[in-house]
Amino acid sequence: MKINVIGLGYIGLPTALTFANHGIEVVGVDVSETVVQSLQAGQAPIEEPDIDRYLAQALAKKTFHAQLVPEKADAFVIAVPTPNIADQFGSCDLSYVKAAMAAILPYLEKGNTVIVESTIQPRTMEDIVGPFFEKAGYTIGEDLYLLHCPERVLPGKIFEELVMNNRIIGGMTSACTQQGKRIYQTFVKGNVLETSASIAELSKLMENTYRDLNIALANELVQIGDRLNIDALQVIALANQHPRVNIHQPGPGVGGHCLAVDPYFVVAAAPEDAKLIQLGRMINTEMPEFIIKKVEEILAIHGGNKIAVLGLA
Repeated sequence: MKINVIGLGYIGLPTALTFANHGIEVVGVDVSETVVQSLQAGQAPIEEPDIDRYLAQALAKKTFHAQLVPEKADAFVIAVPTPNIADQFGSCDLSYVKAAMAAILPYLEKGNTVIVESTIQPRTMEDIVGPFFEKAGYTIGEDLYLLHCPERVLPGKIFEELVMNNRIIGGMTSACTQQGKRIYQTFVKGNVLETSASIAELSKLMENTYRDLNIALANELVQIGDRLNIDALQVIALANQHPRVNIHQPGPGVGGHCLAVDPYFVVAAAPEDAKLIQLGRMINTEMPEFIIKKVEEILAIHGGNKIAVLGLA
């Protein structure tokens, strides 16, 4: 089997190397000459534990190489960024996904598989990806297999979680799902969860939305406690003694590549219905303002005007 992985960032490169170190011939494709040249020289352009070792192993086995353009293969994995658009709802920017689709089209052959790993808005596979390839003359589930198989990994543990985590395989048809299952079972040791593309899309988004909303609850509780002069941290500690309660720890909002991004994709798909999700996003987005206000109050009490920031990552 031969696979093209399109996009060699924090998800695409570890995915490519994991396939390559499990005996699959992998062509890593990226539009950045700097990224490609770095990989050709044996240097990983991203930071992740063990990535240099995995890259060296794949290069030594000659199962991985990087280049600027795709080539013919059995399967194509799209792992490019999908940031928010600066519109009313923070919709999913599919420009990189569409560019990747256009880039692989000249190299597609009947019987190929195309997998979108990038996080995408609900119904993207049904409304955009599928019609694009159908317009090119392919019949989905017969001579071209399309899937959404979202990544679900934690930076710092990517290689471990790629292999050990359960994996959602969302095909546009049952035949697509079975094809994707065969591909991912080359390295996935967790459960392979078969479903449709649309369910896979929304499942991934709700995983991060669930966490975002739970953080928002904790952050709102802190503000309530501040107004009522009640220690919210002690409230959380005691409430969590209940066997069916697990309130998160509060913080200065929500960060990372996914948690502050993915909920907007759900909102954009159904803004009239995603009221709670929008409220949670607002609470977490405004949390830094609350932190600044509390810092100013503390400085005023103690007469200080200098702040030491430890850590600038």
